[in-house]
Amino acid sequence: MSSEYGKKLRISIFGQSHGKAIGVNVEGLPSGEAIDMDELLAFMARRAPGTSDLATKRREPDIPVFLSGVENGVTCGFPLCAIIENKDRRSGDYAGLTNTPRPGHADYTAGIRYGASVDMRGGGHFSGRLTAPICIIGGIAKQILARRGIYVGAHISSIAGIKDEQFPLEPSKNLFDSLAKKAIPVIDENAGERMAEAIRTAAGELDSVGGVIECAVIGLPAGVGSPMFDGVENRLAQAIFGIPAVKGLEFGAGFEAANMRGSENNDPFVVKNGNIKTATNNCGGILGGITTGMPVVLRAAFKPTPSIAREQNTVDIKAMTNTTLTIKGRHDPCVVIRAVPVVEAVTATVILDMLLEGNNNGSF
Repeated sequence: MSSEYGKKLRISIFGQSHGKAIGVNVEGLPSGEAIDMDELLAFMARRAPGTSDLATKRREPDIPVFLSGVENGVTCGFPLCAIIENKDRRSGDYAGLTNTPRPGHADYTAGIRYGASVDMRGGGHFSGRLTAPICIIGGIAKQILARRGIYVGAHISSIAGIKDEQFPLEPSKNLFDSLAKKAIPVIDENAGERMAEAIRTAAGELDSVGGVIECAVIGLPAGVGSPMFDGVENRLAQAIFGIPAVKGLEFGAGFEAANMRGSENNDPFVVKNGNIKTATNNCGGILGGITTGMPVVLRAAFKPTPSIAREQNTVDIKAMTNTTLTIKGRHDPCVVIRAVPVVEAVTATVILDMLLEGNNNGSF
């Protein structure tokens, strides 16, 4: 099914934004892995709504309830199932939208695909709300990887055209940890302040803005991945494009590589402290779909939140006439800040899945 992902680590996301609960079912987690619940809750709190004037006013505690797969805080080898109750629903905000699809949303296409009975309150199964259960398994995956010296971290690369510094050639765990503690996870504090002002300005004008998130994986050995259709980029791209609002993805120099010469884009190999490294990392730590041992670096572009309070043009599907609508409800004027841990979560699950396959030069 479309809401499933993974090979060895098989992940299934279920629920709707305004249903009773959302959740995740995971098969293939190794047994005997301790889960630090305090750390997991802290990770999920970074994504939770209602914590800032820069986010939606919907307030959800996002406390996972584990139904199976975990005993005494340790994975037991059986399928893990966890749910998050939706406690702050205001479904009435979506009344009257059945025949008038919201621009930028999946209302129209979902109605064509699933018919009139599709539940699109708050975006239904297409909502960013469904990234909360992704953060459950992603937070667990990050802990499992960290025990093996592999760390995943991300920051806001840009919002509304305002750019942060890029990650250094080899970012550190300490940098990742410091970013995770920030309300606006940026390297340059001044850039973060200007981003916040741009978000507030857009919200005051009943509008929204988008941005880019840069994510890196450090400590990953060379030799993970496969060529052609099962490479590291392929696997990450499939999963990251499952995050609502993602419209673009690049690795390393990405699209800028198209403006370079080969002599500029090629990463020279060097021996450093007895290890083979590259002097630059335009390839994003991946060659031929296989990791080089340098940090895996990617950037995901997020569109502006489509739920804006301005009057917009649409159609009345039933009457087959042009009309207008004004979206009510509580929405993020920019999803990028809360999406940073989501990109980390998805990246961590993909890397863990690939390591569990054993198609690398070492053992998990």
